[in-house]
Amino acid sequence: MAGEATPTGGAGTVSPDAAALMRLAPFLLGRARRGIVGSSRYARQLREAVRCAAADADARPVLISGEPGLEKDNIAALIHFGSAARHQLMVRLNGALLRPDGGELFAAGVGPGSSAEAPPLLECLGRGSLLIDQIDKVPHELRPALLELVRSGRWTDADGVERRFPGRVFLTTETTVADLDPLVRQIRVPPLRVRRQDLGEWLRYGVRQRALSLGWPRPPQVGEALVKRLQTYDFPGNLRELSQLIERALRQCSATCPAELPEDVFWTERRNTRARFDLWRWKPVLREWMRSPRLWNALLFGLVSWVFVLVNLWLWLGPQDRAHNGALNLFWAWWWPLILLAYPLVGRLWCSFCPFMVWGEIVQRTGRRLGWHPARWPRGDSDRWAAPLLAVGFAAILLWEELADLQDTARLSSLLLLLITAGAVIGSLRFEKRFWCRYLCPVGGMNGLFAKLAISELRAQAGTCSGSCTTYACFKGGPAEGEGLATAGCPLGTHPAHLTDNRNCVLCLTCAQACPHRSVQLRLRPPAADLQRDMAPPDGETGLILVLAGGVLLHHGPKLLTWLPHAPASLHEGSLLPRLAAATLILALPSAAFQLLRWFTIALAPARWPAARQRLLLYALLPLLWALMLAHFLPLGMGEAGLLLPASLTPLGIAADGLPAWSADPHVVAFCQTLAVLTGVGGSVVLLRRLLQPAWITWAGLSLTTLLLGGAGRWLVAA
Repeated sequence: MAGEATPTGGAGTVSPDAAALMRLAPFLLGRARRGIVGSSRYARQLREAVRCAAADADARPVLISGEPGLEKDNIAALIHFGSAARHQLMVRLNGALLRPDGGELFAAGVGPGSSAEAPPLLECLGRGSLLIDQIDKVPHELRPALLELVRSGRWTDADGVERRFPGRVFLTTETTVADLDPLVRQIRVPPLRVRRQDLGEWLRYGVRQRALSLGWPRPPQVGEALVKRLQTYDFPGNLRELSQLIERALRQCSATCPAELPEDVFWTERRNTRARFDLWRWKPVLREWMRSPRLWNALLFGLVSWVFVLVNLWLWLGPQDRAHNGALNLFWAWWWPLILLAYPLVGRLWCSFCPFMVWGEIVQRTGRRLGWHPARWPRGDSDRWAAPLLAVGFAAILLWEELADLQDTARLSSLLLLLITAGAVIGSLRFEKRFWCRYLCPVGGMNGLFAKLAISELRAQAGTCSGSCTTYACFKGGPAEGEGLATAGCPLGTHPAHLTDNRNCVLCLTCAQACPHRSVQLRLRPPAADLQRDMAPPDGETGLILVLAGGVLLHHGPKLLTWLPHAPASLHEGSLLPRLAAATLILALPSAAFQLLRWFTIALAPARWPAARQRLLLYALLPLLWALMLAHFLPLGMGEAGLLLPASLTPLGIAADGLPAWSADPHVVAFCQTLAVLTGVGGSVVLLRRLLQPAWITWAGLSLTTLLLGGAGRWLVAA
């Protein structure tokens, strides 16, 4: 009836058919929004189910079930518009909003803008299709009438006259409806977390579709690294949440329209937010004090930058041994023990005060004033090449440190500092913000690795950011808005709601300064909360773990050289080539052991120990590695740090006897070393259980192995 309606029935009047069309208008579905995207077996099965339902000559009712956000109404539209009835109309009603008497379906009414009475909606629809969403939420009183409609097509109008609906019925539900099972053809839509293989295709399709609607000249590319990272997220909101994620990402970088979407604009809410304590909610005054730009600018540019210059002058012009050069004492006896002790508390905070990047920022700002504009970061999977390069850089530093005896050579120690600073300056001139710190700085790589163990974290509330923020100044930068301050954005180019661990957060509080919505929180949490089974660290980061483990061995090379045939007597003296070969061999021992372990597990139990599980084993040993590094530097910190004043002032002719000094008893140092190693062993045993979830016997064996490694390490680092 509706398909044959004429728009008017005379001057100033509306025909009954037109009134019927106008009544259907608010509920009409014009077309399907998209097809079934993906190449997984789930996508193929779903496409086949849609094809079979569309080709059903009997036009049986269809029940489409699945979780919220799966666009089940679009599946119904695909079936209708792919069937022989594609030229008929299709309407959609929300079952949760229907009246108990079903008046929207069974009673006569009028269409919008019309005074003519229209027949009941089912009669207006004729041979079209009726879609009722959320059939599981319809009023209880209405269920018998709907069941009869599904079973036989019969329905009763308001006058008690029984009629028959010749069209097709579609239903959607989020739960099971047992009464409908024998009456309908069922299609179950799998959730997005089950179809992770399809996520890349969904992302690229959604980005192309939305970018064109936003007026982008060409749709941006979506990198494979981004797809892999998002595949670790479960998407509880399914396709609806994915669409919102794409919309938010495109709007964040709509000003530049990049050729490839950066990972930083895709962020999802962390699932594990339990056992967190918000420091700023507890003491709001801390927030105002800590986010003060004056504090940070005075500290960085007024103090740290010039102290760094003085320290390097001291290293070049002063005595060259640690016993008589206070700057060398500061570098090795103070900085190393303190930064290792700080990791479990404040993570990567040192990078906020790092003088390397302070001078990098000074040069970058100066260059901008002179008209030089650094390029934007290269997008894509930078970690793929940067993480291995970073591990190689740290290995080179460890070899140089041991072969040249940097701990007792002031000028070479200064040269190391200046080389890292040169990298930061060149990186700052080449790329915006702190590209060097995020991807290439060896010290920054170590800091980011051990920051995963910290009990503190800086995060934003994803719900507040997605619902209230439109500028994203916290990582992009921008002018002041509300209580937010003008900033240049996150120096590491990361949105605080996008962070999945502490690796790319230096606690500089730039995001807290820029945020006008108080979304950013400084929280305390359980130790090593970043280390979870579903984490997705860069592949090359495991190389850095092995290099740092090799560094522990290399620092105690004399104890290992006696076991190597034809090894030099010392790594500090003698011909360079034999010393370099021996040092490289010692440094590579953990990597060789890990490779042997990989071959062994692949040969015996490849299904139980895939590559991802092997990497988790390394992360489980991270607390032990931290403890062994700390135990190595404790004799310096507890034995020589207190001699800073004598080491600094004795070369000036001041007698050491009258200067304050302290040095811990060797037995106290040994006790602290043992305590540190036991703490690391305990942390690794707990992480083995959390990350690998092995059987109890396997866990007991791994725990015993960890204890043996801790005992061997304790012997190795003994002063």
